[in-house]
Amino acid sequence: MVVLSDEQKTFFETQGYLLVENAVSEEQLAGLRRQFADWVEESKAHDEAYGETIDGRARFDLEPGHSADKPALRRINAPTDISEDYYQVMRDSKMTDCVAELIGPNIKYHHSKVNSKLPGAATVVKWHQDFPFTPHSNDDLITALLMVDEVTADNGPLQIVPGSHKGEIHDLWHNGVFTGAVDDAVTSYCLDNAVTCTGKAGSLCLMHTRLLHGSAPNLSTRPRTLFITVYSAEDAVPCSPNPVPNRHQGEVVRGELSGHIRSTAFDIPMPQMPQAASFFDQQAQA
Repeated sequence: MVVLSDEQKTFFETQGYLLVENAVSEEQLAGLRRQFADWVEESKAHDEAYGETIDGRARFDLEPGHSADKPALRRINAPTDISEDYYQVMRDSKMTDCVAELIGPNIKYHHSKVNSKLPGAATVVKWHQDFPFTPHSNDDLITALLMVDEVTADNGPLQIVPGSHKGEIHDLWHNGVFTGAVDDAVTSYCLDNAVTCTGKAGSLCLMHTRLLHGSAPNLSTRPRTLFITVYSAEDAVPCSPNPVPNRHQGEVVRGELSGHIRSTAFDIPMPQMPQAASFFDQQAQA
């Protein structure tokens, strides 16, 4: 079943992003929200990051000031490992179909997380591109940001620079330090050319891996929760360890396993992976 028009596909190719409404069914969205509410309830029994992913890092991350009376669960690493609701949306939803129509037909799952900006959260995600964190043999990768809550202009929305995926890959090292962000001059350009991505719950922002993006703090009284999933074309091979290791990485979710590898030469400033992975683990992705 075709889910995207030719106009939408062209828009993604030229602009590097695409907003799609109703990317999951009402039942799927309800399942995601119910599961997240259960995780928030569970977090009340903890006062520091807890749970364990397959590489030993904490699965659940808490905002400073988290308490049983005022829970502040801000991130879940690899939710597809522990939730059938999140796994099924990752694998079999309109979201998956959209990705396949843009970089398919054969699609692999790479990793996912849930990021939640709570009301008043000061978290700011600095401007960056995803590809240096997840370099592959080619750049047919999409970050799919599913809005579990309504995203407004005030509650920490994603901001992007249209067309920037066709430009250079920017260095994330400055003065010998890995910052995970572009330099001040590029940041200034991004702020001057930023587009804000908003939508009702169940909407989806599909973002090319080379697109410049960041996000602002949540200045509202409403939470902003995103289910963030990274997919690649099946012929794109990872060139570094997965920053969010998970049980399903490399799983073909659309099409088939061809065994082909397609390589494209890039001039990419590669971060030292231990520091890059640590930074990725500490920061929200969008």
